[in-house]
Amino acid sequence: MKSIEKNFQDRAVQVGLSSFFTRVWSGWKYELAGLVLFACAWAVITQVIFTRPGLSHFKGFLPGPTLTAMADAFQNSRFWMSVFASLRRIVVGIAISAVIGLPLGILIGFFTRLRKLTYSPIQFVRMISPLSWMPIALLLFTSFESAVHFLIVMATICPIILNTAIGVMDINPQWIKMALNQGANNVQLIQTIVIPYSIPHMMTSIRLALGIAWIVLVPAEFLGVSSGLGYLINDARDTMEYDKLMAVIIAIGMLGFILDKVFQKLQHRFSWSWTDDV
Repeated sequence: MKSIEKNFQDRAVQVGLSSFFTRVWSGWKYELAGLVLFACAWAVITQVIFTRPGLSHFKGFLPGPTLTAMADAFQNSRFWMSVFASLRRIVVGIAISAVIGLPLGILIGFFTRLRKLTYSPIQFVRMISPLSWMPIALLLFTSFESAVHFLIVMATICPIILNTAIGVMDINPQWIKMALNQGANNVQLIQTIVIPYSIPHMMTSIRLALGIAWIVLVPAEFLGVSSGLGYLINDARDTMEYDKLMAVIIAIGMLGFILDKVFQKLQHRFSWSWTDDV
């Protein structure tokens, strides 16, 4: 009897694992196929372009030398110090943008007059390239580190404000009327209805800001910092070590992809609908 029960349990575990791996594979197969196609396109294009006569010194862009340089970088403490330096700048810049942008977005979305008053200035600032603030950043701040943070903030604060405001404006007005009929004031409305409903939109705005910050970070690190992934790219370009340059570029893509996936999971965890509770 015990052997039958044990076989049944083993079978249940096998079925459970099989179901788990099936779900994982069904969710990832197209993404993996896309990444494989991307790698094949990279190999074919670089092989066609950089194996021509006169371009042999650019062979470092080929997958073979790039992957070798990447393997060496992963064993180098200097590379990981630069990764952590870049991640720290991203976190600090987005944190500052979130602290300023999320409350502003809530207020702008909630108060109609404030929204009309700030719409044009926000759109005006949003249309300015973040990198055009570089000279001003160098004049305003005594350290390159603060200047990089400033550039990330200027690149990400408008998307956070606008997407948060859109989330607030998307609230069902009937909920607001019902709360007002119950005697709620503006502070209570914001605390009990606006903020809880807008959390998914806030998460979306921060995820968008993360992608923008990751793009702005590399040129921002050309300012003069002595660490970071942008610094490594600049250094590899100056020394014409194209395999290292391409390795850092691929590493930036990998790190950005991983960060986006992590934040996507967090976003799904905080995404919900009030209709589920009705």
